[in-house]
Amino acid sequence: MGYEWDFAIVFRDFDLLLLGLVNTLKVTGFALLFGVPLGLVLALARLYGVAIIRVPVGFVIEFLRSTPPIAQLFWFFFAMPLLLDIEIDPFEAAVITFSLQSSAFFAEVFRGGIASIDSGQWEASKALGMERNAQLRRIILPQAIKRMVPAFMERAIEVMKTTTLVGTISYADLLYEANSIAEETYRYLEVFTVAAGMYFVVIFICSMGVRHLEHYLGRTGEITTG
Repeated sequence: MGYEWDFAIVFRDFDLLLLGLVNTLKVTGFALLFGVPLGLVLALARLYGVAIIRVPVGFVIEFLRSTPPIAQLFWFFFAMPLLLDIEIDPFEAAVITFSLQSSAFFAEVFRGGIASIDSGQWEASKALGMERNAQLRRIILPQAIKRMVPAFMERAIEVMKTTTLVGTISYADLLYEANSIAEETYRYLEVFTVAAGMYFVVIFICSMGVRHLEHYLGRTGEITTG
């Protein structure tokens, strides 16, 4: 006999899946809230800092980009509390991990966007008597950010996908709740099909937004792949 699908059991606990999705979005949101500005700081330090700053900042960026996020997550959840003699819950460990990791990728997005601005923009603003900080704030960054928006949104989607790792430290995200329900009901196919569908809906909506934005910015000439 073929497998008999039964989604009724899954939808009986659908509120738990929704709670898990909310928790997933919370971690993603906070990771972006802290990761984006930190990425800008790292990018500016790497671009315009003195050598004694550029070198360690470059190392930090490459280290965060090159090491597995699950190893970073385990370090902040298991190792850091031992070293600093502090308590840290799964949500805090997840936010710290994905904020730092995403900041390294956002730093490269910022760096590429800033580098894409024609040098004439710097020269023109300098001729007007602007200092470097004013040049960045008023001339360069506003133009660069327009070009970087699609890359930022793509990275935000990647952050959400990566947060599926938080279940390994018992944070009740969507995947964690789905696994809990599946273990109780033995309806693994139905539970993970619904969970995958929920991820798909959210990520698909975001992806379509990115595509429309890329199309719009491509027509206006304000997009970069840097």
